[in-house]
Amino acid sequence: MNRFGWLLAALVMAALVPVLLGGSDLLPRLRGFPPGLLLALFGMIVLCWALNSLRLRLLLGSQGEKIGRLRSLGVVMATEFAICTTPGGSGGPLTLMALLSRDRVRPAHSGAVFAMDQLNDLLFFLCAVFAIVIYTLFHSVGRSLEGMLLGSALLMLAVLGMGIGLLRWRRDWMRWNGRLLKKLNVRSATRRRWARRLLHFFRAFRATLRLPRRVLALVFMLTCLHWALRYSVLYLVLAGLGGNLQWVSSFLVQVLSLSAGQFSLLPGGAGAAELTSATLLTPMVGKSTAAAAVLVWRVVTYYFYLVAGGPVFLCLLGKPLLERISGLRR
Repeated sequence: MNRFGWLLAALVMAALVPVLLGGSDLLPRLRGFPPGLLLALFGMIVLCWALNSLRLRLLLGSQGEKIGRLRSLGVVMATEFAICTTPGGSGGPLTLMALLSRDRVRPAHSGAVFAMDQLNDLLFFLCAVFAIVIYTLFHSVGRSLEGMLLGSALLMLAVLGMGIGLLRWRRDWMRWNGRLLKKLNVRSATRRRWARRLLHFFRAFRATLRLPRRVLALVFMLTCLHWALRYSVLYLVLAGLGGNLQWVSSFLVQVLSLSAGQFSLLPGGAGAAELTSATLLTPMVGKSTAAAAVLVWRVVTYYFYLVAGGPVFLCLLGKPLLERISGLRR
């Protein structure tokens, strides 16, 4: 119950950021937002879920053919709901492994699929950030944005380098990890169990990397399409409010805001993402437009995930868990 209380408090605090920023001008700006555009934005998010469900089935290989489209869509929605409601999105991989285990997908395989999915996301953002860096050589986007852009690019490169190093020297890393656990007085049976799990994960990830090149290329293309749609939401919201901002600038604002949300370790970056985006947008489009844009943007790209994904999460994961608990009590 405390976790739900903290989540509710974070959501209320996040909603207060644009409300306090917009003041009395916020409600008139929201009333002027086109309802048809709002419905189109929700449709874009549903399309993003469909793209991710197709990406999931492709990464699962032959096992993905046994999972229906509706089932994979539910898995994606429940997983993203867990990502939005846990610190740093830590509940995402656990939810994915729990759901796919019912389709006889081993935890090592589903964990490798999640890691491959994250790798595709990282590669997309690296390509996008470097494309924006080239763009800034010929266009001005502001000193502060340029500095944060460079910092984001270096951070992504560091994460990618760590991942490659972990795969390249995985045996040395496992030996070092085993020695560390031994010094911490972890039982030998526990150490062996974790070592087996890591070996299974690395083998499953290597098998995922060996999927046909056309499949991997299609997965990356779906990744690019998904994020291009997702990161066009703020640009369209600003256009609906009459704000004049380039797509590149809106993309950069979202990258920096959601990165700040991840580092805050709050569920879905609630509060940190709103505060960062409002701070970046206010000098560009004005206080009232920035407040209205941030509120609509987060409703579409965060609160909608909670409202639509929550019932799916409870249906797929919560209901069977409750049945299992009631069965144990009997």
